Amino acid sequence: MMSLLGTLFIGLIVGFIARAIKPGDDKLGWIMTALLGVAGSFLASYVGVAMGWYRTGQTAGWIASVLGAIALLVLYGIIQRTSNR
Repeated sequence: MMSLLGTLFIGLIVGFIARAIKPGDDKLGWIMTALLGVAGSFLASYVGVAMGWYRTGQTAGWIASVLGAIALLVLYGIIQRTSNR
């Protein structure tokens, strides 16, 4: 349970970091940014630990979480652009 809460909190922080790093003008609110950060954090945590690249809590997990959140922000932007056409 504590790991889940930790991942949610880290995901919130990661979402804001990813949005600050990713170039471009995203029209996302802070809730959507946080949700994408949480999803990126879960994705990166699961994939990285499953592949044996790092253990839970290592710095690489933070970096992977930010990269996962950026990837989801880019994917979300692509989906938004194609749906607005």
